[in-house]
Amino acid sequence: MTDSMFSGTYRGKSKHDPDLDEVLERAWANGVDKMLVTAGCLAETAEAAKLAEKDDRLFFTVGVHPTRAGEFDKATSPEAHVAALMAVIDAAGGKVKAIGECGLDADRTHFCSMEAQARHFPRHFELAEATGLPMFFHSRGCHDAFIDIVRSNRDRFRHGVVHSFTGSAEEAKQLMELDLYIGVNGCSLKTAANLEVVKTIPLHRMMLETDAPWCGVKRTHAGFEHVRTEFPTVKKPEKKVPGHCVKDRCEPCHIRQVAEVVAALHGVSVEEVAAVTTANATRVFFS
Repeated sequence: MTDSMFSGTYRGKSKHDPDLDEVLERAWANGVDKMLVTAGCLAETAEAAKLAEKDDRLFFTVGVHPTRAGEFDKATSPEAHVAALMAVIDAAGGKVKAIGECGLDADRTHFCSMEAQARHFPRHFELAEATGLPMFFHSRGCHDAFIDIVRSNRDRFRHGVVHSFTGSAEEAKQLMELDLYIGVNGCSLKTAANLEVVKTIPLHRMMLETDAPWCGVKRTHAGFEHVRTEFPTVKKPEKKVPGHCVKDRCEPCHIRQVAEVVAALHGVSVEEVAAVTTANATRVFFS
């Protein structure tokens, strides 16, 4: 939610007036009752904290995305960077609900090497251990290395969710064996193979998400045939008008579409999917 697209800026160019307030109102009107704003680096935690102060339904995470793990080495010391992240949590007055987004990303090593990612990922367990907060994980193209690190630190945190899951059924099984939840969004519903995997994830181990402004359920995705709710949408951001979404800019309201696809795959109602996955998220982040 801190992304520049919600300020009307796309790839460095201003396309329309900021519409974050409209985006939030559209989410509340479509059944969202709480929202976690993801911070991917220390600087973003300040933006997320400022946004979370706008509404008592907004909360945020504190952590360093694997592609930005190099900032630990740019700080006075990695330990000082951990302390700076902890200071944000201490100052947030209960607004921080998870440690992350953190983990490993083998597909984007041009931003940060796997060596640096693996070296700094475990520092997040220090934060979880000290605060008792759950963990919000990222794992892309590196399941074996990721699960080895998580397994060796599993006693240091209570709950965790691996978000934007696109792995195999066996990988999901291994994560659930560690008592982790699986986060499903549009990227999890892209191919026919993805849909078969989602069928194997029990609702009581699943959370729904959007990863807005990314990971929407696109018309080209295999899961789109199960979408029942569509929102008024303009094709180009410069054509944005009030009350309309922007094509390929995912919004929190689109979580309804994720629920519709999951419901179809599991052969249950959208209401059941919403109730079970909301209970999971509440148990992990808000209890």
